[in-house]
Amino acid sequence: ALCRVGGSGIDLRSKSRTISKPVEDPSELPKWNYDGSSTGQAPGEDSEVILYPQAIFKDPFRGGNNILVICDTYTPQGEPIPTNKRHMAAQIFSDPKVTAQVPWFGIEQEYTLMQRDVNWPLGWPVGGYPGPQGPYYCAVGSDKSFGRDISDAHYKACLYAGIEISGTNGEVMPGQWEYQVGPSVGIDAGDHIWASRYILERITEQAGVVLTLDPKPIQGDWNGAGCHTNYSTLSMREDGGFDVIKKAILNLSLRHDLHIAAYGEGNERRLTGLHETASISDFSWGVANRGCSIRVGRETEAKGKGYLEDRRPASNMDPYTVTALLAETTILWEPTLEAEALAAKKLALKV
Repeated sequence: ALCRVGGSGIDLRSKSRTISKPVEDPSELPKWNYDGSSTGQAPGEDSEVILYPQAIFKDPFRGGNNILVICDTYTPQGEPIPTNKRHMAAQIFSDPKVTAQVPWFGIEQEYTLMQRDVNWPLGWPVGGYPGPQGPYYCAVGSDKSFGRDISDAHYKACLYAGIEISGTNGEVMPGQWEYQVGPSVGIDAGDHIWASRYILERITEQAGVVLTLDPKPIQGDWNGAGCHTNYSTLSMREDGGFDVIKKAILNLSLRHDLHIAAYGEGNERRLTGLHETASISDFSWGVANRGCSIRVGRETEAKGKGYLEDRRPASNMDPYTVTALLAETTILWEPTLEAEALAAKKLALKV
């Protein structure tokens, strides 16, 4: 089965083909095509979009020698189409400066399970609300945990597929779950998140439940869904790394608007300053503070090295865009000395 992203930038599309023998590497697979006019990615009179195989996973649904292949999308002339975010990310991650820093990502993918015919979260009374938030996070029990069979099936399928899934938990809002992928290096982070989303959607399809990655599926006093992205470079993980982290935070503060614009559709409904979020219009950072844009863990502060957590990305973010932008802003981009000095003062950062 070949998977790629559709015209909305968040929908996944796939189709299957038979090949004559097992393959180990994407380079052994042929290019293929599909009708881009049916996915909103090409006009009807020139509808062919070309699939380039990029990453291979074992197929947990068919087993045996069957594989899932992540593909990205090009015009017949070899130009990446606008929804192909992988192409730009691959360019950033192959830059020698970025490669030398071995960027690690740990991505926390939150999602909400919905009842199929009523567009209401799983486990919620139809047309009504469950009791307020508090008892549901990491909970056990049929009155508090809704959809564990889906979360567990997904966990097992990802492990089988070879996805770097590192954990899972029930979330604050009932019917909402999270899984973590990483640490992954460079472009692998995006490939593994997209493959894991594909597997999740296949499992919800089998269960007759709808998956939504909307960042705020239910308005009001309910947590939204994010995709917190934990990030470090080699310099951050080595002695003296906390200073490198502070410099990265400074760079991130100067490109806040650029990052927010690329961090997911509808994120303004989630980033309100409530429900463990920072306001979308303000950049902030802190140690162990979940109400900040960027959180640094207590352990990183104590050891003087480690990683940062970008809490801004929405659950529907494109992992290629987010990971590549983090690497670009913190490794390749340099602010002017004047901008840096002003930002350092504003953030009370000594760099």
